[in-house]
Amino acid sequence: MAGLSVGEKHFIQGGIAQDLRSDGRKRLTYRPIIVETGVIAQANGSARVKMGGTEVIASVKAELGRPSSSAPDKRKVSIYIDCSPTAAPEFERRGGEDLSMELSATLQQCLLGGKTGAGAGIDLSSLSIVDGKVCWDLYIDGLVISMDGNVLDALGAAIKAALSNTGIPKVNVASATPSDEQPKVDVSDEEFLQFDTTAVPVIVTLTKVGRHYIVDATTKEESQMSSAVFVSINRQGLICGLTKRGGACLDPSVILDMIPVAKHVSEQLMNKLDSEIAAAEAMEEEL
Repeated sequence: MAGLSVGEKHFIQGGIAQDLRSDGRKRLTYRPIIVETGVIAQANGSARVKMGGTEVIASVKAELGRPSSSAPDKRKVSIYIDCSPTAAPEFERRGGEDLSMELSATLQQCLLGGKTGAGAGIDLSSLSIVDGKVCWDLYIDGLVISMDGNVLDALGAAIKAALSNTGIPKVNVASATPSDEQPKVDVSDEEFLQFDTTAVPVIVTLTKVGRHYIVDATTKEESQMSSAVFVSINRQGLICGLTKRGGACLDPSVILDMIPVAKHVSEQLMNKLDSEIAAAEAMEEEL
């Protein structure tokens, strides 16, 4: 980050080394997390998440689709992230587009298991209506409103909260349709099925500053990092995805040492997020 003096850099690095960061947190402590659900009326599900000075919105739109003939057992789930030009000064130009592409690709890897679908945290089988013929396609959109570090964890939390808020319309399939024809379906406007988010992981970013790793890094802390590892972990403690950012190389043994730390942190994050989502949905029902 341009503008940090040598003294500020030493202060940030020294605080992390002593497990007392500049805002008073320990290395493995998140900033306060605030969740609000149902923020976009036109979407099937939506949520706003704030982590300190980072604020993001995620929405989920479900549309009827037809599985690809080459992969009839696959349903389409797309993730696209946009960065508001006001979120950070560098987003006013090309930087916002570059980060949008990077975040979209990383979330695809962490939540959907990449192109192969292996390790997907979202159960695609639940989107099937008639095998090989009719399914639900999910379009997940995210918007970075303001950014003060750790935007990927915030987006992952917002997507999980938006999916928890998602209602999929109940579909009735005409039983008299011949097997060689496209089935006729009737989509209900009144009955909805809650999307199951049991297996949807959280994303934990471990940022290396000096010899230590921290979670929920601020923008100033990120400016001092040598590398960062993104780990998506589900409720059962299984790794759904792992990617790396930054130029510094990491020995495989270091990554193996980091995984137990990421799992421990993910349990705390998952519990906190579950509590915030439940409180947000209860408040939404009262309105």
